[in-house]
Amino acid sequence: MIAEIIVNSNARALNRIFDYVVPKEMEKDIFIGARIYAPFGKGSKLEDGFVIGLKEKSEFANKEIAKIIYDMSIPEEKMNLAKLMARKYFCNISDCIKLMLPPGTAGKQEAGWTKEKTGNFVCLAKDPKEIEEAINIGDIKTDKHKKVLEFLIQNDGMYLPDLESILEISTSVCKTLEKKGYIEIVQKQIERNPFINKKVEKDEPKKLNAEQKKAYNSISRAIEDNEPMRALIYGITGSGKTEIYLQLIAKALELGKTAIMLVPEISLTPQMVDGFLARFGENIAVLHSKLSAGERYDEWQRIETGKAKIVIGARSAIFAPVKNLGIIIIDEEHDMSYKSDMSPRYHAKELAKYITERARCPLVLGSATPDISTYKQGLDNDIALFTLSKRANNASLPEVQIVDLRQELANGNRSMISDVLKKEIKTNLENKKQTILFLNRRGYSTFILCRDCGEPVKCPNCSITLTYHKYENSLKCHYCGIQMPVVKKCPKCNSEKVKYFGTGTQKLEDEIAKLFPEASMIRMDTDTVTKKNSHEEILNKFRNEKIDILIGTQMVVKGHHFPKVTLVGAIAADGALNIEDYNASQKTFQTIVQVAGRAGREEEKGRVIIQTYNPDHYAIMYSAKQDYELFYNAEIGIRKMLKYPPFCDIIMIRFVGKNIEEIQDLSKKVYNNLEKLIDKKNTFVYAPVSSPVDKIKSKYRWRIILKGKLNNKLLNILYKAIDVQVKYDTSITVDINPNSMM
Repeated sequence: MIAEIIVNSNARALNRIFDYVVPKEMEKDIFIGARIYAPFGKGSKLEDGFVIGLKEKSEFANKEIAKIIYDMSIPEEKMNLAKLMARKYFCNISDCIKLMLPPGTAGKQEAGWTKEKTGNFVCLAKDPKEIEEAINIGDIKTDKHKKVLEFLIQNDGMYLPDLESILEISTSVCKTLEKKGYIEIVQKQIERNPFINKKVEKDEPKKLNAEQKKAYNSISRAIEDNEPMRALIYGITGSGKTEIYLQLIAKALELGKTAIMLVPEISLTPQMVDGFLARFGENIAVLHSKLSAGERYDEWQRIETGKAKIVIGARSAIFAPVKNLGIIIIDEEHDMSYKSDMSPRYHAKELAKYITERARCPLVLGSATPDISTYKQGLDNDIALFTLSKRANNASLPEVQIVDLRQELANGNRSMISDVLKKEIKTNLENKKQTILFLNRRGYSTFILCRDCGEPVKCPNCSITLTYHKYENSLKCHYCGIQMPVVKKCPKCNSEKVKYFGTGTQKLEDEIAKLFPEASMIRMDTDTVTKKNSHEEILNKFRNEKIDILIGTQMVVKGHHFPKVTLVGAIAADGALNIEDYNASQKTFQTIVQVAGRAGREEEKGRVIIQTYNPDHYAIMYSAKQDYELFYNAEIGIRKMLKYPPFCDIIMIRFVGKNIEEIQDLSKKVYNNLEKLIDKKNTFVYAPVSSPVDKIKSKYRWRIILKGKLNNKLLNILYKAIDVQVKYDTSITVDINPNSMM
């Protein structure tokens, strides 16, 4: 028997099948998806890899598999998914397989594959009645020994450090009892529980209104009938989408099935987890990058063993090892974070469609501002569309006011806070209500400019300006992460006339503190959420400690429910409109509507102030009206005219390397190949140019853009076109419908 092996390697040249002989004694145990050790190359060094196929003969197999790693394999259906991903997303199969392995087990060192945490566990070695008798007749003499034994009789064992802490004893007390044969101290696996400090009150299902019930009934039938249905729940902010999710998952569990719930941001996970814990107890597992490697591993094991039936997490949770899947739900389905910007450049929605079709279960997408392509599918009846037009608790949508910042400047107001917003914040503080201020730029000043030569201070590794961070008193590059001391002289002309321009969340925080010194504030951006659980701590402080103002980036706009928030200010609402991106208008509209949706979610009316230099742009005007249909009709017309998604796919071929001549030559070769191969009636290819940000981490960047429908024929053409010789320090990547064109 011959096994077709993929080596566990990132090298593009090794992304191919190698044939190995399966020893006779392994033939009964080998299977597609098995992880193995095998000799590779000229020497006898063993490399690990995966079996992706089995056959009877091969003229190339001249080496044998050395070992099967039984506990580190993946099911055949996951192997099929990995192969599909590798082809569509132009990456190595092994890169895709790694996403489907337990966290921390994708490396090559076998010693690193065991991630269980063990500890000393103390339990009784004799019958409790026998021990009680020994205490009564005086065989147990010391009070500490009695205390330990009485505690263990009541608590059926405990980890030694916990026991020592609770009873305030030393290890020697337990060691003495162990010598006398009263207790045992054994090594036992410790389950790292990310919910251990959570205290959530039990919650009961809420009564659904007519619109909610219509969506629930239809999707619930699909769960019962094992129907691979796709549905979009399009509901205004606060319309009760989450309650539908909870009740659909309860239905899946009732039928003995499991569920996956995806959320876009880690910051949303704690709030979602609290809601699910209140409804389902600890029948849930959470997967996201802010958990420790050990916690992620234990959560993965709880899913794999069936202890957890519900998985909540960011996009990578789509690979969780659930069995008997009953439903996948993707909340805020429009969010760009469901698309990976690193290889493999997959989209969780596309994989969810594939997985639910094979599991024969529903895929539910939810949003107040659906992706244009998803909403069009709903209108075209390609997926079921359910609309929620009312807020679940009968709360009204907030009042929205647009402030033209050009007029503010004309009136002499040069601060980042308009006169209208100042007045509204003052009123909110007087009324003891909370305010959210949204600015999607972190740091203090976004660039530094020399007023003599006009040169901005740039990162030495990237063609991007450095951002000033006041609290660290340093300059940072938000692309490569380099940190430098502040400059007092221009690096180019040595002039001392350098000035800091632009605004970030740190500067906004300072300005608000000067305007409203009596107000309490908290800031939430990537600079303040670096520690574990810091997202949750900030949100809980704002929610529970009566903090007046929350300042934040996009982390604060999605899905959060703050009952006391009655005012939201979007400081620079049109920032995304100035970026070269076919999604710029959609991103702007979605962000403003989502941030506006944080205001007035309970009894009191909410107010939203949108500050902009582009008040007449349709994305700004329709977001102020909170009218998705008006925005959709305007946007879909423009996309049809310009042949943007959903009317085609945007394919970006990126060339990156340290030698600019090399990547220019490489891009021309690929372009010439495309010109010869493509069908110009259906696909348009633009000549290679430098990327808008043409250098990152000391590597130059060029790109080719194609517009066309991605199908097998175009995939084959792309693979042929990029099949050119590439130097070791140069790379070619292909990104389908990229999040950023930069």
